Amino acid sequence: MKEMMIILFSAILVENFVLNKFMGICPFIGVSKKMSSAIGMSAAVTFVMVMATALTHPIFTYVLEPFELNYLKVVVFILIIALFVQLVEIIVKKYAKPLYNSLGVYLPLITTNCAVLGVTILNIDNSYNFLESMFNALGAGLGFALALIIFAGVRERIDTSDLPKAFKGIPATLIAASIVSVTFVGFGGIVEGIFK
Repeated sequence: MKEMMIILFSAILVENFVLNKFMGICPFIGVSKKMSSAIGMSAAVTFVMVMATALTHPIFTYVLEPFELNYLKVVVFILIIALFVQLVEIIVKKYAKPLYNSLGVYLPLITTNCAVLGVTILNIDNSYNFLESMFNALGAGLGFALALIIFAGVRERIDTSDLPKAFKGIPATLIAASIVSVTFVGFGGIVEGIFK
């Protein structure tokens, strides 16, 4: 269980897909203007990451690898991710219309979100078993959520701040993103130190 906790907390804090690996930047910048849309996108991405991992890992282990079809990994994984994104889109559109409208084009773009695909591929590349893959996917989703929610709070403060004209808009957003990213570097030794 200790190994699972290390994988989980490393994915959330140390190996954060947005702030360390710089994957999934498009929704990070695009959806973080309002806290409500950041929370909705975080839930959708976490769900897709976990469910895609639950399906891609066994398919790779029991179908692609035994039949030496590893070269189809990316195509198969993207199709599985697209399946879950469509499911999320249908559910959100039916039961949370305001959230669906606020997420706009970013909801279907989860299909091409490199963080989601990155989780599924890194699980295979790191030789994680199924349980380790699930913990890594959950941690990656929670890390994505943490980064997006923190950054939404930062952006709400930036929008109400009196900044010089040259820094308003995208420059202030990118500077804030880099500062938030640097803060996560400090978690490097903490996770391993806690679970020793």
